[in-house]
Amino acid sequence: MKTLKTLLLFLFLFVVQPGFACVNCNKEIRDAIFDSAFYPNLFIILSPFAVLAIVVGIISVVSVKRYKSRLVANPAQILLSPVPLTAAATVLGIGVGGFIDGIVFHQILQWHEMLSNKIPSTTYIGKSVNMFWDGIFHAFTLVCTLVGIVLLWKLFQRKDVDTSGNLLAGGLLFGWGIFNLLEGIADHQLLKLHNVREITANKEAWNLGFLAFSVVLIVVGLLVSKQRKGHDGGYSLT
Repeated sequence: MKTLKTLLLFLFLFVVQPGFACVNCNKEIRDAIFDSAFYPNLFIILSPFAVLAIVVGIISVVSVKRYKSRLVANPAQILLSPVPLTAAATVLGIGVGGFIDGIVFHQILQWHEMLSNKIPSTTYIGKSVNMFWDGIFHAFTLVCTLVGIVLLWKLFQRKDVDTSGNLLAGGLLFGWGIFNLLEGIADHQLLKLHNVREITANKEAWNLGFLAFSVVLIVVGLLVSKQRKGHDGGYSLT
């Protein structure tokens, strides 16, 4: 319910955004932000997060079914479930991965910004518009991070959950990896919102390298998750 209220609050702010956002900007910048492309840009930027939510949901459902089948196959044992911690860590990894992307590439290195392939950030107005959309991107990585923290907190109320540190570390890496992979495919390849490095002779090489790094994170995350006691899905209590 709290998550729903948070999402509704964000949606409300997006509906009334001209009255609250960029109040100190000049008219030219406000017009460049809140033009006819505002809602299409908003949808495009948020769509990867919606897809990630669906992906995490599907993975969780499949994992729960596998866990229940192991319980049926081992009726004499009580097995701790790896699913809740893995799901929480994955969601948290998505949020943290988004922050790493935004902080390192958008802000510190400034290799690209959210719409820098569509709106070059080489002018004051372009920089300001991209800064706004970077903020929208960070707002939703914050939502993912908070949801992950809440999911982790709820684990303290349960006694049937595998709390292996490897599940936490592996889930974080896996979440970071799938965030990078989906963001790279959607924003770099399909939508062409930006490139990993805008000022370079070979932009595609950097984009493909980003995807390759994402796959490495996913594979390492899965391997780390499996390196724990009880590969059958949890610790036996008997």
